[in-house]
Amino acid sequence: MYATYHLSSAEEVNTEILEAIKASFKSKPITIIVEEAEGEYLLSTAMKAELDSQLSETDENYISAATSIHLLKQKYGL
Repeated sequence: MYATYHLSSAEEVNTEILEAIKASFKSKPITIIVEEAEGEYLLSTAMKAELDSQLSETDENYISAATSIHLLKQKYGL
């Protein structure tokens, strides 16, 4: 399980956020990573690798966005 908190500044860190983390994760071990946001759309290394992988695919594997959404709806009931 994971949770992401987006704050507009470090000044927004408060006890309510800490209490929410405690309530969500209880006695489970957790890791807290704090990083400065570089922009509105940040991609992880894994996300970038997946996009690079998809860019290298041949056109014969291409499906349209509409088909992709349809398949996701069928598989996950979205």
